[in-house]
Amino acid sequence: MKKTAILLTIVLAAVSCDKLLNQYPHNAKSIDTLTEADVEQLMVGVYNIAQYKPTFNGYALFDIIGGDIIRPGATSTNTPALVVQGAIAPGQSIVASPWNGYYAGLYQINNFIIKAEALPDSDRKREYCGTGYFFRGLYYYYLVTRWRDIPIVTGPVDYDVPQTPEAEAWEFVAGEFRKAMEMAPDFTDKNYVSKDAAKALLARTYLAMGRKAEAAALAEELIGCGRFALADFSSIFRGKDNKEEIFTFSNLVNEGSFNIGSYYYTKESTVGGSYTFCPTQAAMDMFVHYDKRTPYSVDIQGSNNVVNKYCQGDAGQDPIYITRLAEMYLISAECQGLALGIDRLNQLRRFRGLSDVRPANEAAFLDAVLNERRLELFGEGFRWYDLVRTGKYEQTVGVDTKYTVLPIPSRELTLNKKLVQHPLWKASTDNPTE
Repeated sequence: MKKTAILLTIVLAAVSCDKLLNQYPHNAKSIDTLTEADVEQLMVGVYNIAQYKPTFNGYALFDIIGGDIIRPGATSTNTPALVVQGAIAPGQSIVASPWNGYYAGLYQINNFIIKAEALPDSDRKREYCGTGYFFRGLYYYYLVTRWRDIPIVTGPVDYDVPQTPEAEAWEFVAGEFRKAMEMAPDFTDKNYVSKDAAKALLARTYLAMGRKAEAAALAEELIGCGRFALADFSSIFRGKDNKEEIFTFSNLVNEGSFNIGSYYYTKESTVGGSYTFCPTQAAMDMFVHYDKRTPYSVDIQGSNNVVNKYCQGDAGQDPIYITRLAEMYLISAECQGLALGIDRLNQLRRFRGLSDVRPANEAAFLDAVLNERRLELFGEGFRWYDLVRTGKYEQTVGVDTKYTVLPIPSRELTLNKKLVQHPLWKASTDNPTE
């Protein structure tokens, strides 16, 4: 958010889901005396919480386990399959830290919604509530894509919460975005929640749910509304004005210390970096020189392959991109199928400097869309779930089916007795040595 974040009146000391769910909101003021100014301050804190609580593992996980990112150097993690097998297990932090972060964030988001809903009716109250529903929908989207059956909590509880089945969880997510579409502010700036941002994420949600006609319709509304337009990567990923970004966390230095670029850049770069993850050679090779995205997607620093969308390295902080118009082109294309979607796919390709594709059938068309999503959205947190939702993950990455869902962290199973490990991971949880 563009304002400097203020401290919330509640400081979270606990990090487990169970501990977070069992806390009651407590503030210096009761809900009965809360003013719009109080809720405005809380909303600043909610923006801050919403962008940082997923942690780097939360934002980057789908790239790290999607087959295009590996750890440099180490032979034990220098293939996609080895990265996945080494990272994803019930006790690993790459699984636990996002779970904890999402539920920590939801504790604050739910608290904000409760307080906003208690305000006297006004246009601004509706906008507060719409913003809260947007963030709650976004967080539960993160959760259901990773864990499928998840506890859904919308207020304080003092008991163990069972999981909501995946289908119902998806309906909940869609409902939050629908409410946000009605109540959030109109679009003014990419760094603020808007009706358009909610519409974009509802289109993404409907795609995941298989509601293709509705997803395509929403995507087409955003393409045709006139507020957004495709932009060069040189503008999007180098901080210049553009009309493509629909919602992006600004990730300002004075609001926190979430530094994506450091994980991808090397010490040889002019801005430094820890170089924790790097693109595979196959990922490097998929970017051809005449693709206008190439220099802003990947690069070579010294002899090292790097993800180049986040160029601040150790020197600063890059924005966190949540949704932009190119994704809507790809959602519209995929959901309309070969006959109607091919034009949208090729429009995007031509804008990026590529020639048209002409798939022979629906299967080839889906492959073409997924390939374009791989290029367009590289490093933005889509690849794993794109492969999972289309049934292509195991074959593409070369791993067992259990890696198509994340295991519930071991500690959460101990703390919340009503949680049940996913069947694909139950043997691993019962026998940790497996």
